[in-house]
Amino acid sequence: MSDFLTVSRTAHDELVTAAYQSRGFSADEAAEGTKLAAEAARHGIRTHHALKALHLDHLFGSAFGGCVPGAEIEVVKSRFPGSETWNCNRKLGQSVAYRAINRCIELADQFGIGQVSVDNAFHYLWGGGYVMEAAERGYIAYTNCTSTLAEVVPFGGKFPTLGTNPHSWGFPTTEALGFPLVSDWATSTVAMGRVQALKREGKLLPDGAAVDKDGKPTNDPNEVAALLPFGAHKGYAMCLLNELYGSLIGGSLPTLRGRPAKAPEDEKTSSSFYFQVIHPDAISGGAFAKGRDQMANLKAVLDDVLGHGNEACIVPGQFEAEARKRSDAAGGLHFTAAELAEFGELAAEIGVAPLEAK
Repeated sequence: MSDFLTVSRTAHDELVTAAYQSRGFSADEAAEGTKLAAEAARHGIRTHHALKALHLDHLFGSAFGGCVPGAEIEVVKSRFPGSETWNCNRKLGQSVAYRAINRCIELADQFGIGQVSVDNAFHYLWGGGYVMEAAERGYIAYTNCTSTLAEVVPFGGKFPTLGTNPHSWGFPTTEALGFPLVSDWATSTVAMGRVQALKREGKLLPDGAAVDKDGKPTNDPNEVAALLPFGAHKGYAMCLLNELYGSLIGGSLPTLRGRPAKAPEDEKTSSSFYFQVIHPDAISGGAFAKGRDQMANLKAVLDDVLGHGNEACIVPGQFEAEARKRSDAAGGLHFTAAELAEFGELAAEIGVAPLEAK
């Protein structure tokens, strides 16, 4: 942690909220965007904190019509009581996502399982933050989304036609592990936010992560033109799944997404999301060995997986939980000097005080 400086979360939230509101977002939208950004930083998610969120909006969002401040969510009529589809009219993705995961929880409480499909929204950034919140409340949760741009080359191809397309799962394991199990990743080898972070810090990418404009492998973040899927054909398949979900919800061609200037007038260029929440009682068979209840059985399974000499294995969500502990112990959020310098540019742009290290 020697490379990181601590800033007050209150000061961070005031700056980020002011930045959103300076771009026309409502108080509620600014608060939801700020919450996701702060929670990402709190959990050590360096690829999806406020700098990424506001940079994404700057490039493709509120200034260009890709994101519409104050947009209203329309619930599409459905014959399925446990399912909803929303037309979000290009609303801020974080605002949509927090509302969608909460609605899924309400549906799961009533029907055992709830799902919300989101059409026509702006990217929601860190999917793990939404499923983590549901898991901390005792639910199983899942989300995927189509990313803002097609930046990933399909396995065996040469032209980027897929998004970085993350999948995020959350499980209610706080009683068993001390934190919720959260499996959250982009389906590219690295997220584009990671490329931006490495560029900011003057560091190189790992091998097999990206290609340059000529389709040749590169480690230089300044030369990256497209990303590669993780795990070759396996990551490619998972990446493709998000595009298929998006196509069935209402999303259009991935190579046009986020690029309205290149799209015909009747094509859509917004992102699609999918959320699902399951109440654990809804999948319980009740016949657990040795008289264990459901949560005790969950712990027994995890203990078995992590036993037998595997005690040092990392559990998905563990790094985030450890980062959260460090942030909370320090009484703030951690950023590098380069990140604080970029926050300073943002503060100067909107005429507010810069963030200062504690």
